[in-house]
Amino acid sequence: MTIDAFLALLVYAFVTSITPGPNNFMLLASGVNFGFAKTIPHMLGISIGFLVLLLAVGFGLGAVLTAFPVLHTGLKIAGGVYLLYLAWKIAVSRSLTGKGEAKTRPMRFIDAAAFQWVNPKAWVMAITAMAFYAIPEHPFLSVTLISMVFTVVNLPSVSVWAGFGMALRGFLSDPVRLKWFNIAMGVLLAATLWPMLR
Repeated sequence: MTIDAFLALLVYAFVTSITPGPNNFMLLASGVNFGFAKTIPHMLGISIGFLVLLLAVGFGLGAVLTAFPVLHTGLKIAGGVYLLYLAWKIAVSRSLTGKGEAKTRPMRFIDAAAFQWVNPKAWVMAITAMAFYAIPEHPFLSVTLISMVFTVVNLPSVSVWAGFGMALRGFLSDPVRLKWFNIAMGVLLAATLWPMLR
């Protein structure tokens, strides 16, 4: 991979990781509702889950989905339904950690990792990265490099969203503000489906 291609990959990984999407909206809401430390397993789950997805796409899963469009459609539907369920859970959440904690909890590592497999934005990112940056002459090295670049860039990028949520905790300690914030996050999370499912 040339230096120019590598720099382009870095920029692509950064822009796609830091811009709004299902993962980042959920991390923002989790940072507000549970704090940064309790959101760390969620962040790690996103990063590791996306790494596994990238490797799978790079080593052949993307070709399988292209060959069998019905699988791709099924994945989109399952992802959309699950994303709407998560949006609903965020929208109806009404308390910060400590008040009503038994009813709500932050997303676990395994849940966040598994969510990458039904996250429409993650699939678009993975397929596009492999299509543009993988080198057919060196498939193993290029797929591994792309996956490592995303892992290094992704974790700090998504952490920013959880940190921003943590910074808003004081302002959103008012129940009315928190209610409307969570409703807004639920709506925004659901809205992320629109461009990806067209």
